[in-house]
Amino acid sequence: HDTFYFPDKDSDGNSMLLRTHTSPVQIRSMQEQGAPIRIIAPGRVYRSDSDATHTPMFHQVEGLVIDKDIHLGNLKWTLETFLKAFFERDDIVLRLRPSYFPFTEPSVEVDVGYSKEGGRWVVGGNGDDDGHDWMELLGSGIVNRRVIEMAGLDADVWQGFAFGVGVDRLAMLKYGMTDLRAFFDGDVRWLRHYGFSPFDQPTLSAGVGAKA
Repeated sequence: HDTFYFPDKDSDGNSMLLRTHTSPVQIRSMQEQGAPIRIIAPGRVYRSDSDATHTPMFHQVEGLVIDKDIHLGNLKWTLETFLKAFFERDDIVLRLRPSYFPFTEPSVEVDVGYSKEGGRWVVGGNGDDDGHDWMELLGSGIVNRRVIEMAGLDADVWQGFAFGVGVDRLAMLKYGMTDLRAFFDGDVRWLRHYGFSPFDQPTLSAGVGAKA
């Protein structure tokens, strides 16, 4: 229901669409590299969805770990460790909700606790506490046995977890923004307000708005 389809077909007569996620990279990586494996796969994706926390085009990062004796606790620890480092806060609280994704079983949606301070969204704290709430952050889960088998691996030996998170959503929360759509409006006033130069070119040592 959220996929962009093209009316035209490719040279082989197949229907075409814009990719909705970067998950296919998981299969190719397992087929080409085997196991154990740990990858991060960034990419641009498209979904027919537009509101304050969703945009028709966004940048997703897919994470995949395949190893022995992997369980949901490993996934939760990885996400907590990453998010605490990214947001530079130790009070990050996550809520895992059961969900469904065809590539994972069990599947979980991950929410993060946040509050509103001076009109800004500030990540941190328990979403159930007074003055706080939960925001959906990413989808994740334990890699489905069938996916592992189709990649040519023994699912009785290898397990794994995967997650997909929007880079734009992370930036919105880190900088206290309240509407993802502003990222794509090209409004120089907005860029100046958040300390970004329209000519910023992130490097390995300096990100957007950062001092080199």
